[in-house]
Amino acid sequence: MKGRHSESSAINVGNREHRTSTMSLKLNSIWIGPVREKVGCIRTLLPVVARVTQFAAVCYLLCCCHVTFGQEESPTDHFESAIRPLLIAHCIECHGPDRQESGLRLDSRPGWMKGGDRGPAIVPGDPENSILLLAVKHADPNLQMPEEKLSDADIAAIEKWIREGAVDPRETAEASSKHVVSDPRTFWSFQPVRDLDPPAVSQPDWVRTPVDAFILAQLDTNGLKPSPRADARTLVRRAYFDLIGLPPTPEQVAAFEREPTQDAWARLIDQLLASPQYGERWGRHWLDVARYADSGGFETDVYYRNAWRYRDYVVKSFNDDKPYDVFVQEQIAGDELWPDDITLNGNYTIAPEKVRHLEAWTGTGLYTLGPQVHESNMDGKKIRYETYSDWVDTTGAAFMGLTFSCARCHDHKFDPITQQDYYALQAIFSASREIEYPIIDAMGITDFKQHYPRILAVEESRRALQMFDARMAGKALSAEEQTERQNLLNAIANNVLALPENTALGVPLVGLMETPTVSVLGHERPELIAPVYLLNRGELSRPRDAVAPGLPEALKRASGWQESMPGHLKNRAALAQWLTSPKHPLTARVMVNRIWHGHFGRGLVGSLNDFGQMGERPTHPELLDWLASQFMKSGWSIKQMHRTMMLSSTYQMHSVATSEENASIDPQNRHFWKMNRRRLEAEVLWDSIHSVAGTLNLKMGGRPVVPPLEPEAGAPGYWIVSADPAEHTRRGLYILQRRNYRFPMFDVFDLPVNAVSAPARDVTTVAPQALWMMNNPTAVRQSQAFAARLRNELNADWNIPDFGSGQSGWAGNKSGIHAGWALREDNGNSTDAHDDPVGTVMTHGMTSVVWKAPAATDVSGNSGWPVEIRGGLWNIRRLGRSGQWKLWHNNKLLSEGTVDDQCGTSASPLQLNTGSGGDAALKCVAMPGDMFRLEILEGDFVAVQLSFVTPQGLRDIAADFSLNANPTPLGWQYSESIANGGQPLTNAIRVRRSGDDMSQVDRAWKLALGRLPTKDEKAEAEELLKSLSATDPVTSMSLLCLALFNMQEFAYVD
Repeated sequence: MKGRHSESSAINVGNREHRTSTMSLKLNSIWIGPVREKVGCIRTLLPVVARVTQFAAVCYLLCCCHVTFGQEESPTDHFESAIRPLLIAHCIECHGPDRQESGLRLDSRPGWMKGGDRGPAIVPGDPENSILLLAVKHADPNLQMPEEKLSDADIAAIEKWIREGAVDPRETAEASSKHVVSDPRTFWSFQPVRDLDPPAVSQPDWVRTPVDAFILAQLDTNGLKPSPRADARTLVRRAYFDLIGLPPTPEQVAAFEREPTQDAWARLIDQLLASPQYGERWGRHWLDVARYADSGGFETDVYYRNAWRYRDYVVKSFNDDKPYDVFVQEQIAGDELWPDDITLNGNYTIAPEKVRHLEAWTGTGLYTLGPQVHESNMDGKKIRYETYSDWVDTTGAAFMGLTFSCARCHDHKFDPITQQDYYALQAIFSASREIEYPIIDAMGITDFKQHYPRILAVEESRRALQMFDARMAGKALSAEEQTERQNLLNAIANNVLALPENTALGVPLVGLMETPTVSVLGHERPELIAPVYLLNRGELSRPRDAVAPGLPEALKRASGWQESMPGHLKNRAALAQWLTSPKHPLTARVMVNRIWHGHFGRGLVGSLNDFGQMGERPTHPELLDWLASQFMKSGWSIKQMHRTMMLSSTYQMHSVATSEENASIDPQNRHFWKMNRRRLEAEVLWDSIHSVAGTLNLKMGGRPVVPPLEPEAGAPGYWIVSADPAEHTRRGLYILQRRNYRFPMFDVFDLPVNAVSAPARDVTTVAPQALWMMNNPTAVRQSQAFAARLRNELNADWNIPDFGSGQSGWAGNKSGIHAGWALREDNGNSTDAHDDPVGTVMTHGMTSVVWKAPAATDVSGNSGWPVEIRGGLWNIRRLGRSGQWKLWHNNKLLSEGTVDDQCGTSASPLQLNTGSGGDAALKCVAMPGDMFRLEILEGDFVAVQLSFVTPQGLRDIAADFSLNANPTPLGWQYSESIANGGQPLTNAIRVRRSGDDMSQVDRAWKLALGRLPTKDEKAEAEELLKSLSATDPVTSMSLLCLALFNMQEFAYVD
């Protein structure tokens, strides 16, 4: 698997303690993380961020070279994952213990070594001379097995297996199934859930919840010690990412660091569970299981206009802590368990308690959003068969954790699922079909007898317009025909307006031409229900006996279920009720295992969708049963399961391997002696980048959004960008998911292939990940936005008004970026005899400035003398328009005039003019503490120059804010203060210099990583900013922000 590596290799190499690591900004801790111990380190990040493209190329080469460092799949693993399933599915039926066509057996290594009539079937290491490979390639017309040729990928897997020596651990025919119990019904997962007591342990003080007792008992048995509790910052980040999928703010981290107690921890968990973002985070987990997508895939990739309603249903269900048994029932049989029995009152509204019927029906959208073949050349029976197969496979994987698809062609070789069982489940769904159900907000699900005529009128009037347009296509309309078409449009509008008012008003006409619907399961008409047959080898052309709807017999007996199938219109309801029966051995176990995996990075059963004999055995079977039992006792509350797991000492352990003895005994951490470090999923990484940048749009629900792509990644017709730019930065959950054209960033970061239920995300390390994080326009834009956020926060305390909002003429706005980089401060330009400031600028906004007259001091040191103020005030406006100015003294208008354009004047291109020429007539006598305010209408105040006459003589003061660069995405840049006689004057208003970026480094680290930089990290960052500011002060901070996005610590959670 070149270029792709497991999470475990990344984690094992990448373990480190951030606070003790050195030079974390260097290449050895950038995105490629796992490579770093092999490539060494580069002394500074400066050449990296200065040459982004070159760095990306290095990333590519390093990641490609990294394949020699990763853990390759062993020959035995390849046999178990790829070869054994192929032999079982395609070969053993004819070349196994019951039948040996041509004298050949393929159920053991001695069998194929001996061979059949043609000799040995396989020559290890020599695929070209192996009869088995010749047969599966169909190269010889007289030797083509199996009849239906294997896929190219399967043939390649067999060829690779033979070339690598044909490793086969099945030394005898019996050994080929030695891991299978003699009676599958006695297998652990098919036994009833046990209600167990927590075991006694050696360290009772470590036990916070019963979870810890089960974990500690196994640690003791295996000679392992639990890791210490993680620090407060790590725990906060872990909780936020686990429950809402967003990074905590520095303030939220600091709050828990001040009180890292167990009570505060419990309050934090409850707070996050109550957040609406919780449903988005855990709803995304379930959508993987549900193989959610917004299109059908295959050649046409038909767009599902209503799939998003199921997505929003899932999010709401998690936020509401809907009992899991109800959640299951609604998805399988919402229409049968909550039938359409709603009656309307005279206002066409429904009682609130009846609204949930629509929600229950929406849950059945699970079965309408799978991959679907819409090619017109495919037989209808074939389409129906593939649809039912998808529904059965999804039901088995999602709710029972079993691989039912193995029984499509033959009895399951390992689990108690027969081919009869498989088609009996198909028969349960045979009376169902997808329907588009009309929904209107003020009506809900309404009684068709009352409202259908009105909806029908809308549909008929819309159809009449479509027929008219088709008939007149390509023709120039006469006046009469134009009138006819207008009348058809009016009919549509009138019919829609006849619906409830809050639905019809305010909707554009184009929106009135469609009735909103939701895709759900409904029932086929009884006379159209097609019979289901057991198919020979799963081939539709070889039907055998008809099969009646039914449940898997072995599982039915294991759960003690005695109910018979009620009939076509209630069969799915019976399936749902059986699955959620407290005696069902799988449903609760499977779900608590999914929740455990979501928190710990690995399930108690590692194969989340396979609780059968080919899946992994539980590492802690007693704990799994205890959790399943508590899950059902708590009313199937998922949020209560979160609390049970997260309040445990087990969950709060550190992820760093502090014990070499533990690492040597259990290197894979199967017994949970520490927390697993986990990489953020694609959507969470997208959300984190935008959250840290301050651009994340937290709007919930609605149609999928389509963010823009770089031109070379665009796919016209597949990727129509959303018109509203605000939609482009919504959470990753809401981004369009097409099956045939996947959002490139998500594809790179291991979004599962949603053709089938996905139990968990793969975690790979490949070059395109580094390339995306360093070069993609989205990453670059968000790094610029991150830098802008830092500057805005730095300036948040500047320019706060010091006077009441009621003063006339005030039009200041402290949020304006054009006045956002100036801070008032006392002027220090005074003689030795004057320690007090000559003048203090109190505040200024977009259009005004206020300053306060100073207290003059005479030669004897007495203060309180009057001060005469002379001089002019200038305004430089980016649009260059002349406007009016007004000067107020203690809220009294002192003078006013116009702003004239003085192009070419070095200090003041725009000058205040009273109309009589010269500078503004500002001469007056002011007492100490008097307030002056200059207001510039339609302009931005940027300059002040005053002269103060004191007992010591004339003193000048100046503060120049003239622009020295065009406006950038980060704001305006200001020049140095003007000089007086060749000597610079001290500013009455301090201007933010590029050097102020240094004060933003700490804040950048806190926002991105939740901590302060180490001494070495800060020194390196400041060196970087200083170097880049000399040549490119605008982008220097954004390059540092981009580097933070690329740190391994940003993408992983401990």
